[in-house]
Amino acid sequence: MKQPFGVILAGGQATRMGGGDKGLLQLGGQSVLDHVIERLTPQVARVALNANGDAARFAGLKLPVLPDSIDGFAGPLAGVLAGLDWAAAHGADTIVTAAADTPFFPGDLVPQLLLASEGMTHPLVLAATPDAKRGTARHPTFGLWPVALRDDLRAALQGGLRKVVMWTQTHDGREALFPDEDAFFNINTPEDLARAQEML
Repeated sequence: MKQPFGVILAGGQATRMGGGDKGLLQLGGQSVLDHVIERLTPQVARVALNANGDAARFAGLKLPVLPDSIDGFAGPLAGVLAGLDWAAAHGADTIVTAAADTPFFPGDLVPQLLLASEGMTHPLVLAATPDAKRGTARHPTFGLWPVALRDDLRAALQGGLRKVVMWTQTHDGREALFPDEDAFFNINTPEDLARAQEML
C-alpha cells in the first residue's frame, strides 16, 4: 500500500474556547497546530489542513488549506471528504486524519492504523483507547480512510449523515487500540490548555 496522505482537521467552531482556531493557540512557544504537524509529517507522504473561512490565517504553515465541500459545518466527516478529494487528485489511495487540537497523539498513529487495516479491501480504521466505562473509546477524528469510498461518503453527507461511527460501521470499519488513555487528549477549554502546558 502507498503511504497515506495526512489531513489535519481544523474545521470545528471552537465554541468552548470562545470561538476562533484552537490550533493557533500557543503551547510551549509554538502553536498547537505546529505540534500536530510535527507529529504527523514524518508518518505520511504529504500533509494538508482542512479548515473553513479565510485560509490566509494559516499562511505561515505553508500547507494546502482544504475547505469543506458540504455547506453548513457538517462536522468531521466533511473534512474527511475534503481530504479524500484532495488525495484522489494527487493519486493517493488513503488518508489519515488527525485533529488540530490534539497535540500529543501517538508517533506510531499511522503504522498502527495500517496494521489494523490488513486484509481490508477498503482500509477504514478509527483510533481507540481503553475506557473504564465503555471498554474502548473511539476517536473519530483520528482514522485511516480509503479514497475509493469518497463518493459513498459524499452521498451520505448530502443525505444528512453526520455521525462518523454510523458511516464507518456500514463499511465494516475497524479499530486500532492505543494503550495510553491520554494519547488523544484534546484542548477544548482554557483548563485543557493549562493541562497541556503541564503535559508538555
